[in-house]
Amino acid sequence: MNIPRPKALYGTGGLEMKKALSLASALLASVSLTAFAGSADKSIVKSPPAAPYQQVSKLVPLPDFLPGMGQLFVDPATLPAGPFLAYDHDKKLVSTIYMVPLKDINPDNSFDNLSAPGGNVDHVDVYYNAGHPGVGEPHAHIVMWHIPADKESRVAK
Repeated sequence: MNIPRPKALYGTGGLEMKKALSLASALLASVSLTAFAGSADKSIVKSPPAAPYQQVSKLVPLPDFLPGMGQLFVDPATLPAGPFLAYDHDKKLVSTIYMVPLKDINPDNSFDNLSAPGGNVDHVDVYYNAGHPGVGEPHAHIVMWHIPADKESRVAK
């Protein structure tokens, strides 16, 4: 399902977006397959997750629930990249999200063994973001969905 992304939060595209998506695709290709299999950490399957995760909206000026993403939690020590844990309105974990600054996607860096604490990954979306509170610079969102694509509507609004 193609969930609309608000332009105010997610940028408008152009050459920089194409470059970002190409780089993010290369990053995704480097992710170890171990990130896509396994069982979920039971301390995070329901919101709120156990420490050290904290609600993002209490750390930076963002809404409690972001349409298209859900309610986000992060271990502040892992900022800006994450992983961020995203929950639906029923407090169920739906995805693990990384927000990787574009400046960090280059030949000198690698992102090996990205973990998916939520367990099995059904599919992955990668898209460009121009910046927002908490991650102000342009970055790529790498969304590891723990639910089927036809269930993404659980976080659409």
